[in-house]
Amino acid sequence: MHLLALGLAFVVVTVLVQRHFGFLTDAQALREFIRGYGILAPVVLVVLQTVQVVAAPIPGQVLAVVAGYLFGAWWGTVYNMIGITIGSTVAFWLSRRYGRAYVENIVHEGALEQFDAVSDDYGRPTLFFVFLVPGLPDDVICFAGGLTDIPLWQLVVIAVVGRTPAFFLVNVVGGLLGTDRFAAALALAIVLAVISVLGYLYRDLLVRFFGGNP
Repeated sequence: MHLLALGLAFVVVTVLVQRHFGFLTDAQALREFIRGYGILAPVVLVVLQTVQVVAAPIPGQVLAVVAGYLFGAWWGTVYNMIGITIGSTVAFWLSRRYGRAYVENIVHEGALEQFDAVSDDYGRPTLFFVFLVPGLPDDVICFAGGLTDIPLWQLVVIAVVGRTPAFFLVNVVGGLLGTDRFAAALALAIVLAVISVLGYLYRDLLVRFFGGNP
């Protein structure tokens, strides 16, 4: 009953945020929302990035572009990764504390079963690969990963190290947009999109490669 209540609370919070703060999925509106907090804008960004990992009502990549636009690639990445670290830690802890029954209320059963199948064989490499390649469901894996026997601190390190390269590049896109270098931003965005598509199409091969079993 306790697990059901937690799962229900998760769904309710997500729906409420999407309904009443739908503008957060609009990059321009989100940028103005964050900028409106002045010197507290970095804190707001960190909070939003933390929430998007745990409740996922806001696309993380949109936040990364906005962060790069507002704060530049370097500081945007720093603020994003602080939020990612906190959010990932919370997600891992929740799934470990409340178990599979709780995670099943959040993660689609098919995705969870697929994760089980590859994590049994490849473990840490699977997690690292999913976090490394942009476009894969890394927030979902934060909950699924908590069900493994990998120590919490290792899960957090894998999530942060794996996510940093892609988040930095997306922040660079935002930084380029913020300095009106639209052509360069578009070129980099296309490269990231191609990497995402290729990573998704060849995910099984890459998981085996990272696992040391090509």
